[in-house]
Amino acid sequence: MRRPLPLRRLTAVLLVAGLWVIGLLLASAGPALAEWSRPTVDPSAPTPTTPHPNGPPQGSAPDGSTVGGEGLDTRGLVTVAGAPPLPEGIDARGWLVADAGTGAVLGARDPHGRYYPASTLKALTLLTLAPVLDPALVVEGTVEDEAIEGSRVGLVRGGQYPVDLLFRALVMQSGNDVANALARAAGGVGPTLAAMNETAARLGAHDTVAGTPSGLDVAGQSSSPYDLALILRQLVTDPYSLDVLQTRTAQMPTVGTYEGYQIQNQNTLLSSYPGTLAGKTGFTDAARHTFVVAAERDGRRLVVSVMQAERRPVHELEQARRLLDWGFAVPADAEPVGRLVEPGEVAAAMEAAEAAEQMAAEKTAAMAAGPAETAAATPDTRAGTGSVAAPGSATSTAPLVPAGMAAGALVIVAATVIGRRRAVRRVAPPGPAPDVHDGR
Repeated sequence: MRRPLPLRRLTAVLLVAGLWVIGLLLASAGPALAEWSRPTVDPSAPTPTTPHPNGPPQGSAPDGSTVGGEGLDTRGLVTVAGAPPLPEGIDARGWLVADAGTGAVLGARDPHGRYYPASTLKALTLLTLAPVLDPALVVEGTVEDEAIEGSRVGLVRGGQYPVDLLFRALVMQSGNDVANALARAAGGVGPTLAAMNETAARLGAHDTVAGTPSGLDVAGQSSSPYDLALILRQLVTDPYSLDVLQTRTAQMPTVGTYEGYQIQNQNTLLSSYPGTLAGKTGFTDAARHTFVVAAERDGRRLVVSVMQAERRPVHELEQARRLLDWGFAVPADAEPVGRLVEPGEVAAAMEAAEAAEQMAAEKTAAMAAGPAETAAATPDTRAGTGSVAAPGSATSTAPLVPAGMAAGALVIVAATVIGRRRAVRRVAPPGPAPDVHDGR
């Protein structure tokens, strides 16, 4: 018998509505449910020799969100409301100014652009290795150290160098030979890079991919103005790392016929800009000039990073100096455009989001299975065992639970209506066969 038209329409509406709601949920979850893999380096690709021709890619958190807030999801300029005019001569393609104490981001340009970092990446090398290498450990120089590409402090085969001296030479003279020696002391380049990338992930520095411990260019290696600020912010909170970064001069030892010599810190703001706490310079043909610096004035600490800058008409250190002056002129209570996340915060947020998604999936599956299974699958939170996400965590998927259940219910109701209509279908009376095929 032909199904009454109104009921057929109702069934169709329920089915379509259920599928539409499910599709909407998946679309709204979007990045959180999408597969994400951390960018990696490609040593087999040609070494980059120029900046990204169309600008660098833009980084994000594993769930596709913008680390530090959606206000930082820009390739252009963003500053706090009521800020003084930006200084002239800032040609860096990417930069950021933030309060190192509160984490408030005061201004930025392309904050999450994944630029080549050059030797500013050595700040991450120091942050990663300082806690695990004994400063008194003596490392012997090798032929490989002597032959390293780029800037060198001058390690000599057979020379005996304390780790403490190597850390200072790493940041003062940006020695690639020193980075190689420290990586060897830490178990090799491979384990050192793995540890550096783990450190970056713990900080929430998801724009950063370490491919060399020195910052020498390799395809896929990157960092961002935002991430450099995160890294230096951590370094200046540690007394030992801060002492290393503030070293003005150091003495390299005599090795055989090679006489000892003095090295100086390339961060000239230590002596020329009052209140400078620490900084790290960098340059390669692909990265151009990069620099990250922290300074303190009247109890307020700022961190500034500049990437892909040129020295003419304004030197990159002078650009950073001007941005520091601008940042100190911004009222401390100005509403920030974003913030520097705390270590572990992004990872905790991702774990909370994954837990919420898993719970939503389990409840939806239990709802479809039936009332008994639903009751068994629903956790009892009366004893206080339910987890609470940290503030700012990516728990926006939690509303998917009731909505997903509603969508599932729509589909179940529609299927039930269809099933019942088929189950109670009356036998046709004797006579000519019906003129509608019923699908059997």
